[in-house]
Amino acid sequence: MANYKPDLSCQNKFIPVDFSLQIIPGTFEYALAHIVDNKLDLSGFDKWYSNDKKGAAAYPPTVMLKIILFGYSRGLITSRRISKACETNITFMSLSGDAQPHWTSIASFVSRMKDQIEPLFTQILMICDEEGLIGRNMFAIDGCKIKSNASKEWSGTHEELARKQKKLQRASKRILARHQAHDSSNDEEVEHDLKQKAKLDKSADKIEKFLASNQEKLGSRNKPVKSNITDPDSAKMTTSKGTIQGYNGIAINDDKHQIILQAEVWGSVGEQQTLAPAVKQLEEQLTKLGTPDTFLSAAFTADSGFHSEKNLEFMATTGLDAYIADTKFRSRNPLFKTSETYHTEKEKRRLKRSKGRPRLFSSKDFHFNKSDMECRCPAGKAMWLSCKNIESHGKKYVRFAGHLKDCKACPLQRQCMQKPPKEKGRQVQFSINDDNQLSYTDKMRIKIDSSIGRRQYSKRLGMIEPVFGNITVNKGMNKFTLRGKEKVNAQWQMYCLVHNIEKLQNSLH
Repeated sequence: MANYKPDLSCQNKFIPVDFSLQIIPGTFEYALAHIVDNKLDLSGFDKWYSNDKKGAAAYPPTVMLKIILFGYSRGLITSRRISKACETNITFMSLSGDAQPHWTSIASFVSRMKDQIEPLFTQILMICDEEGLIGRNMFAIDGCKIKSNASKEWSGTHEELARKQKKLQRASKRILARHQAHDSSNDEEVEHDLKQKAKLDKSADKIEKFLASNQEKLGSRNKPVKSNITDPDSAKMTTSKGTIQGYNGIAINDDKHQIILQAEVWGSVGEQQTLAPAVKQLEEQLTKLGTPDTFLSAAFTADSGFHSEKNLEFMATTGLDAYIADTKFRSRNPLFKTSETYHTEKEKRRLKRSKGRPRLFSSKDFHFNKSDMECRCPAGKAMWLSCKNIESHGKKYVRFAGHLKDCKACPLQRQCMQKPPKEKGRQVQFSINDDNQLSYTDKMRIKIDSSIGRRQYSKRLGMIEPVFGNITVNKGMNKFTLRGKEKVNAQWQMYCLVHNIEKLQNSLH
């Protein structure tokens, strides 16, 4: 019969611990402790306190920074979990010197970091530069959508929120009417219904207060956009895993060791609108690092989310050798033109989006005579010139429209229009640009479709995508715990600090 040693995993044991021996060289916690204790100027935190003559002593910023950033690196992004770890985890005890801050102290420190994060971020970049981790040869920008500390159920335009308020009020009145009609309800039912009514009234009052104190937010086309009652700066965002209420964390990194040089979050703003501010911040950061002329020799890549005529025009003024893909960049790839798999999958996606409807006629199916300014539809019917002065993305267009009576009786209607026409016929527009006049979009298309352009742009995937994978998956920093753009921006930069310090891990022994 086998004889095994007993399992003593549930037995307590008193062990003498030397905290200084728990931080092992080569680990993230060693790099973090070494940088915070020896490399950073934290005198800016002194203005937070005026307790030299009265009041309790504060926890040193070195202690708070170490336990918070180490907690983030282990996926402990809430103040309560970091506080608990300082009581039970030997590495947290070693980093804090056995200090055990209450979670409210940790939460307060994090929420106030918006005043100190910029100089800290720059100091870490200076250390990275000293260690030779920044190459300045190519930069890449991208965004990562991360959940915020707010529910998407409380999101909507002012009109949608007003409708929700009325709906809650009607539900509250129904509960009251039901009680008035049935006086014989038992005490338990009455108590439950009263709680439900109080909850509905509280929610309706919350919406009313928000609508009274906040103006309607407008998008780039001056149309109302959704606001969130809990966190007005956040926005509803569509991701590969569904719709979330959150922020888009924008970052620009360097190609040599994937060091993040610029980081900022945006709420209800499209990625196109974030490119110019991000590039300007990158230029300021490089100036602080002592290399203001980097743009004259560096390349820059971005995906189609940042592509627009306005952005390309801006990039032409920066001096950067930019490679920004448009939405049809992949379809123009020579490798895909002969790939049956690509075209099959593309058609499957189209059928899924269109719910099996046939492919609609495009402008290529219409007969346009540029010299006579005439157009005929695929059914051979003449169309009328509805607009002849359209400018978009640096190009000029003319628009033709079909006569309503022709479109209503057309046998090709299902192939031409998504819905049967009611007020106007099919519209189609054509470019009338001079062939020698190239827009910034045309120039970028020619540049990025070249063999050199495709090779340069292909480097983007290995530069910026692994950064977001490391932050959100490897490190577990996949949610913001604060509210408001300023505070969330500070937390996003702290997440990026964790990534940059990890890159220093092998350099500091």
